[in-house]
Amino acid sequence: MNRSDFEQQLKADGFTEIELQTLAPRPGKGRHRHLFEIRGLVISGGFVVQQEGDPVVYRPGEIFSVAEGKLHDEWIEADGATLLVGRKFSAARAKSPSSGAG
Repeated sequence: MNRSDFEQQLKADGFTEIELQTLAPRPGKGRHRHLFEIRGLVISGGFVVQQEGDPVVYRPGEIFSVAEGKLHDEWIEADGATLLVGRKFSAARAKSPSSGAG
């Protein structure tokens, strides 16, 4: 999927925060959760997500997603990564002033 089509799909699916991220290589952050659903398209490099079981490496053109509250870890491979990501907040959290990005 190309970047423009992916961004349009994010908007159609209710993702309200959409941004391009350029990330340096780094190890995992440790298992954690987000207060939002996240979906991303890998533009370049490699992005690794481990939710349950073995880690999954996402390459350019591939889409990853993590549900709101889902325990996971993620890391960036040696070449870094560029991602187009969208965040979707649940209706209850969208109304809360403390629902900042994590």
